[in-house]
Amino acid sequence: MPVVYLAIRAIEGGTATAQTVFSQPSVWQAAGTSLSLSFLVALTTVGIGVPVAWLVVRSAIELRRLWIVLVVLPLAVPSFVGAFAWASMFPGFSGFWAAWLVFTAVTLPYVILPTAAALRSIDPAHEEVARTLGLRAVPAFLRAALPQIWPAVGGGALLVALYVLSDFGAVSILRVDTLSRAIFASYRSSFDRSSAAMLALLLALLAMLVVAVEQRARGRAQRSRLATSAPRQPPPTYLGAWKIPSYALLCGVVVIGLVVPISSTIRQLVEGTSAALDTADLVNAALTSAWYGFVGMVVALALALPVGLLAGRYPSRLSRSLERFSFVGHALPGVVVGLSIVFVGTRLVPGLYQTVALLGFAYGVLFLPKAAAAVRGSVATVPPVLEDVARTLGYSPAQTFVRVTLRLASPGIAAGALLVLLTVMKELPATLMLRPTGENTLATRLWSLSEVGAYAAAAPYSLALIAIGAIPAFVLAVPLVRASKDRAGGPSNPVARNDSTPWEVVAQ
Repeated sequence: MPVVYLAIRAIEGGTATAQTVFSQPSVWQAAGTSLSLSFLVALTTVGIGVPVAWLVVRSAIELRRLWIVLVVLPLAVPSFVGAFAWASMFPGFSGFWAAWLVFTAVTLPYVILPTAAALRSIDPAHEEVARTLGLRAVPAFLRAALPQIWPAVGGGALLVALYVLSDFGAVSILRVDTLSRAIFASYRSSFDRSSAAMLALLLALLAMLVVAVEQRARGRAQRSRLATSAPRQPPPTYLGAWKIPSYALLCGVVVIGLVVPISSTIRQLVEGTSAALDTADLVNAALTSAWYGFVGMVVALALALPVGLLAGRYPSRLSRSLERFSFVGHALPGVVVGLSIVFVGTRLVPGLYQTVALLGFAYGVLFLPKAAAAVRGSVATVPPVLEDVARTLGYSPAQTFVRVTLRLASPGIAAGALLVLLTVMKELPATLMLRPTGENTLATRLWSLSEVGAYAAAAPYSLALIAIGAIPAFVLAVPLVRASKDRAGGPSNPVARNDSTPWEVVAQ
């Protein structure tokens, strides 16, 4: 729907408008900035996220369970909140590299969570065999373990790249000229929707390029297995001379992604002189954020089920194309998706305009990839032989799906749903455009107060947004914490019990 809307607006502009838009060097500079920023952030999150995941899963660090929670909690910090925090704490903090730092800090959990789960789920025997053949620890990990966890790493990097491509709030605060910022400026300043639509189509093409690269890197290998977890967990690796650098890396991730935003927000709250806090408004905004998040989660999951099932169980050119197109909405700025939904709502279903139903549909379009990736990854790990056995026992295809496939894939699907819930609560542009009249979320109140310079008044909403977002982030970390506790108590027995985590099935 957003792409059709953009195509209609672009055609209305004609070739003259297209020549004017694409002949401007600033357009291609913004496109290059968007692509390079997303690539660098994705590369950095992989370079940092994989070692951090290894540390919290495989190494003999102290307070392992606490570190797992701390490195995941930056997932609750919206990018524009992080940008506000850094810019207020360090005057002059702006530009490309400032945006790179903020995006890296808030998107690291997208790589850490699935990578940690994948590391726990793989069989350590592969690395042990590599060691017996003469490889040292690092080469053995790179050649034996990394290929097994690569789908998890690549999937996390894809979400990071698309997140950066579509972001508007952080790049606006840090004054980075990206395509998303140019699109918003075109809509807001000149109301030239044809020019903005052409820019948005260019951004959609960049998103499809990123998705195609990830799909090619992922390959077509199927990584399902009959065991619900790794047969055993390897003994923890003692860090030795790498102990201090390892703790420094973990502390750096926590400080940059969590301590700086929270401390900066608290400082604004303490030092500010704005009006007194309206507690009723804060509570109402928090409840509205949670309600919108639930609605968006349900809609995104409903839209993602057919796409994820086709891509995970019936891989083909058609299913890969459907999956690729489903990612386009995630790369488009919320303002573009919001305007396309406004266009449809006002002309086709005017009764639904500015209702929770239409807003939930917009959330579904925006965050369909997160749910689809969870469904696809979870279904792909269910061995087809189990479905065949169920069919030979007399189950119909629908019964087989519900009692076998869906039952085994449900933990991973639930993890994806929680990720959508968390992301919806942080969404800003689409919420500003489509929310019912008079309704406010924590994100919209924070933005409106920050726009007029009332940073102290905005601070409680920022802290509340981080706090309410920390709940699903913590829930996503709990399975890994529990797995770490089980490991401390001894090797698990996959025959006696099922101790797989939601992120393990998503990772595979």
